[in-house]
Amino acid sequence: MTTVTIDAKDLHYTPLNQRVRKAIAEGATKIVINNVLGQRFIGDGLRGDGVEITVNGVPGGDLAMFMSGPTIIVHGNADHAPGNTMDKGRVIIHGSAGDAVAHSMRGGCIYVRDNIGYRGGIHMKQYMEKRPIVVVGGSARAFLGEYMAGGLLIVLGLGGATPISEQGVGSGIHGGEIFVRGKVDGLCLGVGAKQMPVTDEQRAMIKPIIEDFAKCYGIDPAPLIASEFTRIAAASARPFASKYTWE
Repeated sequence: MTTVTIDAKDLHYTPLNQRVRKAIAEGATKIVINNVLGQRFIGDGLRGDGVEITVNGVPGGDLAMFMSGPTIIVHGNADHAPGNTMDKGRVIIHGSAGDAVAHSMRGGCIYVRDNIGYRGGIHMKQYMEKRPIVVVGGSARAFLGEYMAGGLLIVLGLGGATPISEQGVGSGIHGGEIFVRGKVDGLCLGVGAKQMPVTDEQRAMIKPIIEDFAKCYGIDPAPLIASEFTRIAAASARPFASKYTWE
């Protein structure tokens, strides 16, 4: 395993990302980036399995955008839209993340240990075997899963956090599903979303995902798996059909 360490202190995001790409092109399989403070686009468009990038600090917007393959581990918070249109790979954030986490994500998984901002999972999509997965350890703000077309969102409410307490959850959802640990106030649901019971088959489906999330953060998965969950999904395949005028 070839490891390359990059000091990002006072380094503009363009040369930083150029150095990351150069390291991978030269065979590096493990890259450690220290002193990250707001540099954008880290990992964008990177391809190839078996590459691990450790980010020590706070990466800027669009972390791992269009990424297909590598794993990015963030020891700190992340700014807006990590995993934007990500195709494959893993993003593991040891902290919180901003708005629009997993915007238009179409594959891979994103784990956020703590909380996320507004519109997490907006426009997530799924095609055949590619099913994007997002797990949030703490809470999510308003409009979680807005216009969701596919994929899986799980919010766990760890540390006493209320997983969902704001409105617009699943607004315009027409595919995919959201699992929330505990109960969700019906007033929080957006247009086109509905709550429904969680089946044994669905519980079995999310179990290994929760176990994997817990392993990343040194958390005991047993009480999470044993908890009650609320499932939120589309009430209709075309939630806004009545809003259009046809001739």
